[in-house]
Amino acid sequence: MTNTPSDSDDDVLDPDALVERHEKELQDLLAEVDEPTPSDDSPSLNLAGLELDRRDFMKAGAATGVMSGLAGCTGSLMNGGQSGSNQQSSGGSTPEHLVEPGEHDEYYGFWSGGQSGEIRVMGIPSMRVLMRIPVFNKDASRGYGYDDETRQMLEDAGDYTWGDNHHPVLSETDGDYDGEYLWVNDKANGRLARVNLTYFETDAITDVPNMQAIHGCTVQSPDTKYIFGNGEFRTPLPNDGRDVHSPENYESLFAAINPETMETEWQVKVDGNLDIVDTDKDGRWAISSAYNSEEAVEVSGMTHDDRDYVKAFDVPAIEQAVENGNYEEVNGVPIVDGTQESSLNQGDNPIVRYIPTPKSPHCVEVEPNGDYAMVAGKLSPTVTMLDIDALDESSDPEDVVAGRPKVGLGPLHTTFDGNGHAYTSLFIDSQAVKWDIEAAVEAENNSTEPILEKQDVHYNPGHIQAVEAMTTDPDGEWLVSLNKLSKDRFLPVGPIHPDNDQLIHIGQGEKEMELVADHPAYPEPHDCVFAHKDKLDPATTWDKSDYRTDKEFVTQQNSGVERTGEQSVDVKMSSMRSEYGLSEFTVKEGDEVTLTVTNIEGVRDIIHGLAIPEYDIHLAIAPQDTQKVTFTADKPGVYWFYCTYFCSALHLEMRSRMIVEPRDG
Repeated sequence: MTNTPSDSDDDVLDPDALVERHEKELQDLLAEVDEPTPSDDSPSLNLAGLELDRRDFMKAGAATGVMSGLAGCTGSLMNGGQSGSNQQSSGGSTPEHLVEPGEHDEYYGFWSGGQSGEIRVMGIPSMRVLMRIPVFNKDASRGYGYDDETRQMLEDAGDYTWGDNHHPVLSETDGDYDGEYLWVNDKANGRLARVNLTYFETDAITDVPNMQAIHGCTVQSPDTKYIFGNGEFRTPLPNDGRDVHSPENYESLFAAINPETMETEWQVKVDGNLDIVDTDKDGRWAISSAYNSEEAVEVSGMTHDDRDYVKAFDVPAIEQAVENGNYEEVNGVPIVDGTQESSLNQGDNPIVRYIPTPKSPHCVEVEPNGDYAMVAGKLSPTVTMLDIDALDESSDPEDVVAGRPKVGLGPLHTTFDGNGHAYTSLFIDSQAVKWDIEAAVEAENNSTEPILEKQDVHYNPGHIQAVEAMTTDPDGEWLVSLNKLSKDRFLPVGPIHPDNDQLIHIGQGEKEMELVADHPAYPEPHDCVFAHKDKLDPATTWDKSDYRTDKEFVTQQNSGVERTGEQSVDVKMSSMRSEYGLSEFTVKEGDEVTLTVTNIEGVRDIIHGLAIPEYDIHLAIAPQDTQKVTFTADKPGVYWFYCTYFCSALHLEMRSRMIVEPRDG
C-alpha cells in the first residue's frame, strides 16, 4: 500500500486531516480483509474476537492509538465495565520503593537499550541506573570498541555502526537464574551477544548466518542448552542475489546458538514471519509467535487473512533430523525444513506444529508452572492460552487451545507473579490487566470473568515484566510497565520525548496493583529482566586468570619499550595513582605501536583511563585488568596521554608523553 500525500500542503500538515487520512487508510485496508474460510480438510478454530467485530475493533483501535494522549486518564471507561481500575495511590500498605542512601536494592534489572545498542543495569525497586553495558555500540566511558579485543569483536560481528537490542535473557540452571550470563539480540543486524555477569562486560557477539534480523530470543529452560533466536524478515536462502523478485521463495529462520561457543548449531525454515519466542520448562518445546502467514511483502497482503500460526518447535525432533542428515547446509549451518509442506511435518509427529491463532499475535510467554503458553492477540482483545502438554498428546489444534480470556484492547505481553495470576499489557487501552490463569481455563472463550483488575499506565505499554517472572518460582513483589509514550508526564525536552517506565507494586499477587513511580527512560528500551541480588556475584576487581586473551600483566618493574621490527614497537606500562609506569616513550613516524597497560591497583572502584585523543584512543582499565590497543603513529610530534578517570588529588598530574620522531630525522 502506498501513502500518497495530498496536493495541499495545509492538508498534509493539519493534525486533524492526518488523523482522518490515517483512519481512512486503515478502513480501506480492512475492507479488503477476508473472513477465515477453512477448508474441509484443514483444522479450524473459532477465533475469539475476530468473527464479527474485528473491523469495528480495528477502527476503534486506530482512533485510540492516534489519540493515546487521552489513554490512561479515563480508567472507568476503559475497563469495559470491569471494576478495580486503580490510579496512583499513597496507601501505607505498599513496601517502600525509595532506597535510602548507602542501602542496596533487592533486585538487579537489565534493560535493553534499543537503538543505543547497550544494556542498562538498574536497581529494583529504586529504579536507579547503576551502569550501562555497551554491547553493539562503542562507548568511550568504558573504553569499549577502542581496545584491540572489543574492537576486533565488533568488527568480526559485522562491523556495523549500531545495533537495536530488544530482549535480554538470563542464563538458567534448574529453571532459575544462575547469575552467569545475559544474552541479548540485535533486531537490526541479526546478531546475538553475550554479557559476562561476573564482570558486567560483553564478551562475545555472533553475527548469525542467513538471518537479517533477530527479533525474539530466549534461553532454553530449565537449563541453558541453547539460545534461540527468531529471524523476523523473510529473505532468499542464501541471500546472494537469487530470487530477489520472488517473495514466494523467501524464508524465515529459527536458530539455535550454543551458549558457550556462541556458534550457530542449526536453523529451521518455516512459513510466515517469526516474532517472539519462549520455551517450556522441560527443555522440549520452543514456541514462537508469528505473523504474515500470507508471506506478502506489503501491509495489505500481510493483513489479508484473519489468522496466523504460532509455531511450536520440537527441539529433540529437530536435533534428530540434524543427526540423521535431513537438512541442507547454507553458509556452514544445517537448515532443517520446518515448513508445513515438509516431509518432516507429515504424520503424527511433526518437528514444527502450526497452531492457528487470531491475526498477528505478538508475544509468547510461558507461565512458571510450564503448563500454558500465553499468546497475546494484538489485533484481537484476547490472549490465547496454549496447553503445552497437548502439543504432544493431540494432533488436533483445537485441543491445544486451553482458554482465551478477553482482556482488553491491544494486548501485547504477559508476565506472572507465581501465584496463579497473569498480567498483560494493553497497548491501546494504556493499561495493565491482572487475570486469573485457571479461571481463564475454566471460563468460556472470549469471557471477561477471569479479569481481576486493571491499572492505568502512561501511556501505551509494550513489554511488562514482574520480578523473576520467567523463572519457575517468581518473587512477584514488583512489576514494571515499559511504556512507549510519556507525553505530559515529565518536563518537556523537545520533540523527542523520553519513554516512561512505571513501577507497580503487585504484592506477590495478593494485593491490588498500585502504581508507585514514574521513571523517564532514554528511547527506546524495549524489554527488561530481573534477578534477585543474591543470584549474582559480580567481581570488584579483575582476576588475571579470567583474561579472555593472552594479555600480559604489566608491573612497574617490567614497564618498558621494545622494538620488535623495523616499523613495530611494543610499549608496556603499569598505571596507578597518580602515575604511569613510563614517564614517556619514543617511537618513529610510521611505527605500528602495540600499547599494553595494566591497572595494578588492588582497590575496588579505582579506575584508570588512558587517552591519546589525536589517535582516537581511550582505554578504561579496572583494577587488576589489562588493556591493549594497536595503532600506527603516523603523525610526528609530542602527544600527551592522560588519565580520564578522576582517581586521586593528583589526577590532573597523571600524564605522560608519547614522542613520535620523524622517521627521516
